[in-house]
Amino acid sequence: MTIPEDLLEEIRVDAAERGLSAYVAEALRAKRDRDRLRELVGWLEEEYGPVADDERAAAMAELEDLDAEHARRRTGDMRSGGEAA
Repeated sequence: MTIPEDLLEEIRVDAAERGLSAYVAEALRAKRDRDRLRELVGWLEEEYGPVADDERAAAMAELEDLDAEHARRRTGDMRSGGEAA
């Protein structure tokens, strides 16, 4: 397996406390979970029809909000998350 050196360096920084193996294992679990969710969505769409564009857009907006919150927490800036300063 070959990992681009710039990506590996970023991962090493992010994984410093818990270790590279733990970081990679966590990433693989997350990937597996996403794959399972995609499979579930496929089954549900077979049963109930495709997800409407507005429903998909709402879900994506919620994911973006969660990603933004995660980024704020990683940088320690809780003030922009609506909490008292």
